[in-house]
Amino acid sequence: MPAPRTALVTGAAGGVGTLMRDRLPGYGYELRLCDVKPVPDAPDAVTADLADPAAVREAVRGVDAILHLGGISLESDFDSVLRSNFQGTYNIYEAARREGVRRIVFASSNHAIGFTPTPASGSAALPADTRHRPDTFYGLSKCFGEDLAQLYWDKHGIETVSVRIGSCFPEPSTVRMLSLWLSPDDGARLFHAALTAPDVGHTVVYGSSANTRLWWDLTTARSLGYEPRDDSEPWAAKLVAEEGELDPANPDHAHMGGPWVSNPPRWPTAS
Repeated sequence: MPAPRTALVTGAAGGVGTLMRDRLPGYGYELRLCDVKPVPDAPDAVTADLADPAAVREAVRGVDAILHLGGISLESDFDSVLRSNFQGTYNIYEAARREGVRRIVFASSNHAIGFTPTPASGSAALPADTRHRPDTFYGLSKCFGEDLAQLYWDKHGIETVSVRIGSCFPEPSTVRMLSLWLSPDDGARLFHAALTAPDVGHTVVYGSSANTRLWWDLTTARSLGYEPRDDSEPWAAKLVAEEGELDPANPDHAHMGGPWVSNPPRWPTAS
């Protein structure tokens, strides 16, 4: 399908949103940026709380597609995750239904399968249909988002690509991240493919670069037209020298969610 002309990007002030708002226009998109807080250097950005249905519908009105990156991106208490991630994602889908938006790209996460064991060296990569095993309330919200996407496809014909993003940063910072890294440029390539591939229904894909140490099967992502070009291996020698190789006996190394299975990073709360 042709690229949508206008795409709403929620969470535009966040980490992935910041990386994407400078890259996606190169693929021909006119971006409508949205966040609960002002987006730096974007005076026309929409400031909206995803838990506010009216504000979300106003943000969605008139766009061709949605890249939903918004919400709490770390672990928090259930009520906070419920409001921002569960209710917020529902509001996005309901606004899309009411406004006639037919394509959503949903930022899922490896934490939707966080308690899944990491593949042993030499074993088969994890397929994209690996079942949900969330490691946190945050991970549970990503399971909900994937299931909500399936419901809105089956019931309302809204197509979604759910991207289980690994670690999207300019460079990997840990040995574990060598297996999950999604370079910002590959992230833009993947989101563009997800926004434009025909007949996706609801498709779940993994979001990573073509890493030498990759844990994931990218076949489904490639079927959308995604061709990753980057690899985390140039950082491997330095990181392994600093940390050592992963230890399968360490629960934080042995699970897809890493340290989130035992001590997840917490979303900052007001004092």
